[in-house]
Amino acid sequence: MNYLYLAALIVSIAGMIVLDLRFKLFFAAAPLRAAIVLVVGVAFFLAWDVAGITLGIFFRGNPDLLTGVLLAPELPIEEVFFLVLLCYTTMNLFRWSSSARRSRTRVETGSAGS
Repeated sequence: MNYLYLAALIVSIAGMIVLDLRFKLFFAAAPLRAAIVLVVGVAFFLAWDVAGITLGIFFRGNPDLLTGVLLAPELPIEEVFFLVLLCYTTMNLFRWSSSARRSRTRVETGSAGS
């Protein structure tokens, strides 16, 4: 059993949490809405994975890098952590870019100091 990939995913998710809290991006801004969006996103991609596995398109990958814990045939537990990281990163990036765009617009229109 190799926990290195799983550990890297957990450290990366922790990094996203730190950024979120520091800049009030996703969960820090609206916890309930963020939880709903994250769960729906992960559920969507899990369904996508299951469809791909069922059709024989997706496979587990290199077992030397994984813990060996499977949630379903060809679906390692690491996939859930990866999908959480993917969705969380996307939402943090979206919120950051939206707030950066709003700040830039306020500065350009002169309403920042008003």
